[in-house]
Amino acid sequence: MKLVTYSSDGQEQLAFLVNDALYNMKSVNQYLPETMNIALQNWDTYQDLMKASEAEIKSGKHASCAIPFASAQIMAPVPHPTSCRDGYAFRQHVAAARRNRKVDMIAEFDQYPIFYFTNHNAIMGPGEIPVMPDHLKRLDFELEVAVVLGKKGRNVTAANADEYIAGFMIMNDMSARTLQMEEMLLNLGPAKGKDFSTVIGPIMVTPDELEAYKVPAKANHTGNNYKLKMRCFVNGKQVSDGNVADMDWTFAEIIERCAYGADILPGDVIGSGTVGTGCFLELNGTGKLNDPNYQEQWLQVGDEVVLEIDGLGKLVNKIVLEDEKWSILALKK
Repeated sequence: MKLVTYSSDGQEQLAFLVNDALYNMKSVNQYLPETMNIALQNWDTYQDLMKASEAEIKSGKHASCAIPFASAQIMAPVPHPTSCRDGYAFRQHVAAARRNRKVDMIAEFDQYPIFYFTNHNAIMGPGEIPVMPDHLKRLDFELEVAVVLGKKGRNVTAANADEYIAGFMIMNDMSARTLQMEEMLLNLGPAKGKDFSTVIGPIMVTPDELEAYKVPAKANHTGNNYKLKMRCFVNGKQVSDGNVADMDWTFAEIIERCAYGADILPGDVIGSGTVGTGCFLELNGTGKLNDPNYQEQWLQVGDEVVLEIDGLGKLVNKIVLEDEKWSILALKK
């Protein structure tokens, strides 16, 4: 299934996406969930009815309910995550970033997957991303894939962790690099450099839709992996090119670590971390390593950022300036 959250008369609504049209769940069947949060909290209960309803739509039934996807006000597919974590799964990105800083690849990357918590109240969908003036000091995108969980668990093993995934989404882990680097000098973070915006969407795709893309995990790793091209375009120019299959740590392994001694919950969103070439921080570092005169690029007000992942759609955002002149960087003592 491909599921979409959209706004209708200011109310959050959940819909099926079939052939570029939305079908409001309540209009299709009164017993279906009205919002993504309700669906995820009762994922196993609704699964069969949702699949049967989608099959009816594909057979031509419920045509009168169709709403053009292009004209709807699309929100983040999971507008209110229970939590939001971000991983560090792509070795290529980590190795390139460390090479660009002229430090050795860290051996611990290959020993265990790591993650950090980001602001689950700053989730955004397609559309405008308002930023403060401080954010514009080296504002960056990060091209990622994310999952959302559909059931509660604790001490889940990687061998079983894929069963907890309700769906997949594109993620843009927006980053204010000056704020991020400032705080990480104190070996804590990332936090302030990340908490203003994490973008997901435009759709949530259930794992069965990606079955044809499945490939083996990397050697000595456990869990499902998928061959899905990942690209980023800024103002129409392609700047990133990667693949979900390049993940070294699988989502199953990341979930295993998340669930160790802690509850994972329906509605938890977990990002993969940045794919290789998937942010300006890495691209600028590589460019300057090869050419001292390389001109750094960062996101600016008015820029259009488009993230695409095969099977997961296209996430389109525009950078806009928030109407506020206050600077936290100016408060440094």
